[in-house]
Amino acid sequence: MQETEYRYDTQLLIEGENLDEDAIHDYIEENFQGDCLLAVGGDDLIKIHYHTNEPWDVLKYCRSLGEIFDIVVEDMDRQSRGLKG
Repeated sequence: MQETEYRYDTQLLIEGENLDEDAIHDYIEENFQGDCLLAVGGDDLIKIHYHTNEPWDVLKYCRSLGEIFDIVVEDMDRQSRGLKG
């Protein structure tokens, strides 16, 4: 069975002030390796979805923008083998 290129499905919400979804999207895309990036929301709440091998770095960056919550990090490699992610 083939491993996924980016192992961790990382999802979270950022709550803050004057958040800019385009700037957040661009920063993540330029500074962290991964794929399937989604950064959507308004100026006080942004949802992030990203496949990466280093979710802790993405979480650290997002925490610098505001409060993060509803954090989900799933191991897609384990899931592809039928195991709990």
